[in-house]
Amino acid sequence: MNRLMLTAMTVLSLAGLAQAEVTEEDLAKDATTVGDVLTNGMGRGLQRFSPLETLNKTNVKSLVPAWAFSLGGEKQRGQESQPIVYDGVMYITASYSRLFAIDIKTGKELWQFDARLPEGILPCCDVINRGAAIYGDNIYFGTLDARLVALNRKSGDVVWNKKIANYKEGYSYTAAPLIVNGLVITGNSGGEFGIVGEVQARDAKTGELVWTRPVIEGHMGTYKGKESSMTGTLNATWPGDLWKTGGGATWLGGSYDADTDTLVFGTGNPAPWNSHLRNAGKPVEGNKGDNLYAASRLGLDPKNGEIKWHFQTTPREGWDFDGVNEVVPFIDKDGTKRFATADRNGFFYVLNREDGKFVAAYPFVKNITWAKGIDKDGRPIYVEENRPGDPSAAADGGKGQQVFSVPSFLGGKNWMPMAYSQKTELFYVPSNEWGMDIWNEPISYKKGAAYLGAGFTIKPLFQDYIGSLKAIDPNSGEVKWEYKNGAPLWGGVMATAGGLVFVGTPEGDFKALDDETGEELWSFQTGSGVVGQPITWEQDGEQYVSVISGWGGAVPLWGGEVAKKVNYLNQGGMVWTFRLPKQLALAQ
Repeated sequence: MNRLMLTAMTVLSLAGLAQAEVTEEDLAKDATTVGDVLTNGMGRGLQRFSPLETLNKTNVKSLVPAWAFSLGGEKQRGQESQPIVYDGVMYITASYSRLFAIDIKTGKELWQFDARLPEGILPCCDVINRGAAIYGDNIYFGTLDARLVALNRKSGDVVWNKKIANYKEGYSYTAAPLIVNGLVITGNSGGEFGIVGEVQARDAKTGELVWTRPVIEGHMGTYKGKESSMTGTLNATWPGDLWKTGGGATWLGGSYDADTDTLVFGTGNPAPWNSHLRNAGKPVEGNKGDNLYAASRLGLDPKNGEIKWHFQTTPREGWDFDGVNEVVPFIDKDGTKRFATADRNGFFYVLNREDGKFVAAYPFVKNITWAKGIDKDGRPIYVEENRPGDPSAAADGGKGQQVFSVPSFLGGKNWMPMAYSQKTELFYVPSNEWGMDIWNEPISYKKGAAYLGAGFTIKPLFQDYIGSLKAIDPNSGEVKWEYKNGAPLWGGVMATAGGLVFVGTPEGDFKALDDETGEELWSFQTGSGVVGQPITWEQDGEQYVSVISGWGGAVPLWGGEVAKKVNYLNQGGMVWTFRLPKQLALAQ
């Protein structure tokens, strides 16, 4: 590994003024404190809501750039990171597994760390990284060769470097780590390579494994180096040995609900995509073909990784709808504690927070074809003729029956995080209106090779827009307003107590919208597509907003006809930071 330092004097001056170590209490309060941003999601519940209201609907027009920082070089690919801010420093990860420490007052680089990635890494969806975690005196992030690195936050020196999984088998890592009670908790990526999804917890000081929890039934978990319990029941919902390469990557990371002391992780697509090869292409007795726990949300005990509950959004999944999207705690209109999650399959789910049981589901994108709806138990009511056909039934041994499916495999909502406003009690969900031609093909597993068994072409549904930011009432599923965008939305959303919703577009515009109407109140052209995650904080009595700009991610790589529509967009890599000058805030 290597790092670039500006000057020893800079580091010494920082050390002299440094705040105390980041504690569990600091992380627990992150959603309510305004002087820093310590967690991915601006709070471990991932509401992405700021109580700051200095910046509001009236004065947001006066928001101006404070500084900009270039990630530079030839490594300008997708930039999906969320910044961390603490002790006068912003930490931001970048494409190709890099981490930068930046002075938040001046925008000057303090140090940089570049992972030395080996040849032969197998990232699915661009060479992105979605952010870091901070705890004690360390900053933590994962790398594309499936490693987890702890760096000293003041100097950038490596404290420890641990292997999550073997990248040669198709594993990688792109999510921001989650820290709870001194444990660094990670998932894994690589669902398109027949890997096995897993959640791991490590001692934040030493990097030593405390527990592991595979998410596909039949695999054994561990606790303090010894076998703990099997995930599920062997062959209960998987045929033969297919569970050994069952997918279910936990690639987006998780949230933490302090009220129930529960980690909630989503799990990805079962492998291969071809559901007929998993004995699940048609209904079978009971739930035998569900392929647990792929395409699910899991509640885990943070102390030992034991599964408390599960909810599967798409049993016998056959469209690559995954199930990784974030699970966000909120309180409904009756004062009941609930979870909400907007799935790639096009439905917005409300779950009970105590046990993950189904409460309600609402479609949030248009023209869904694969299911008629969701039944009283939370299971999809499938439209079986809109499942991709069985290739083994083809006369020539080629591809199975092609269908047109909505949404596309890139989802009604993909990884890009939604926000929940405690002020309006609405969720702001970045979604996309698109479908796909999809068909199944014969496939066999080969270690380190793509394991899909499907082909596809993504197509937009409407001429004038693909992206749609929707304000959704979780109590009724009603869409209060919709902000349409020409290109797909692929970045995170932030809401504030000042009545604002911030979102970026692939066309490069970073926007502030009215949280009650969706009216555009402010926009800034960043020079490249925004697929990052905005944050806000208070500094010297002024409110600041930051977002990373840099077009990339899955859309230009996997987007079919949609990718052709946006191939004019420029790549980039820039952190933009804005401020509302104090005198303008007071003048309003």
